[in-house]
Amino acid sequence: MDLRHARTFVTVAELGTVSKAALRLRIAQPALSRQIIDLEHELGLRLFDRVGRRLLLTGEGDQLLAGCRVLLNSASALKEQAELLRHGDTGVLRIAGSPQHIESVLSGFLHRYAKRYPKVQIKISEGSGGEILTMLERGEIHLGQNLLHAIKLDERHFGSLPLESVELLAVCRPSTPLARRRTIEVARLADFPLLLLDSGFGFRRAFDAASRMAGLKPTIMFESRNPHTLLALAEAGHGVAIVPAQLQCHRYRVKAVGLTYRGRLLREPLTISWDKRRPLPRFATDYCTMLAAYMREIFPITRAGRAAGANMIRR
Repeated sequence: MDLRHARTFVTVAELGTVSKAALRLRIAQPALSRQIIDLEHELGLRLFDRVGRRLLLTGEGDQLLAGCRVLLNSASALKEQAELLRHGDTGVLRIAGSPQHIESVLSGFLHRYAKRYPKVQIKISEGSGGEILTMLERGEIHLGQNLLHAIKLDERHFGSLPLESVELLAVCRPSTPLARRRTIEVARLADFPLLLLDSGFGFRRAFDAASRMAGLKPTIMFESRNPHTLLALAEAGHGVAIVPAQLQCHRYRVKAVGLTYRGRLLREPLTISWDKRRPLPRFATDYCTMLAAYMREIFPITRAGRAAGANMIRR
């Protein structure tokens, strides 16, 4: 099977139209259509049904899709292995992480990594939870940072390295009565309007789980996919923001208070993962160990019991 035909088939199946697939693959639509026809003739199967402007997989095409992805990943892995045999310190490293991880950790870490591997080009993708796992499965990235409990990794196929744990914080205006405390039990948050991350975030799911165990029915003032929006609202006195300590809060005049359940701080461990079926170059394995060491130095980004804005002014 021609690998170009297999790549075209997978791309059209994912995007649903010839026009979008042609843009991604940077080939003309007629040439792309011919590749699909040639592949159907080679296999003796119809792979797509045309419904309006969209192409939908036939039953046979759906069954072949996974096999084509495996074929493309294997070819990519073989190419990478050859690259490894030629070089150990030159190449492209594709990584993915949450927006908070990119802002608070990678913004500083990448300078340190570049000093060690100046010839490695790093390409960063943003995502969370299942999005990053999907990127790993499709071979779109080498490494993915995530919350340990946000995804279920098949240990036969995926390896991982534990990173630091991230505490959950209740962030409020310094004049709020809550600001006089260093920690607060989750159940005591019933007295405050809460500013929460969207339910798609792993940290939000961790907070919801702790709330259920504590019997808390939170008063939700606002939900957002942008944690900095929550910090701005907390600074303005509109409620208490529940955010991870991985977040940079120094630009806001707020106070961070640790969240506890039965006296224990709420923490979520981070991890970095890779597909064991694809050989990692030395610069990728070193990336993992260097990142773990760097995070031990700088965590937590925001500490409970401190007024973030005041610290910034003193510095």
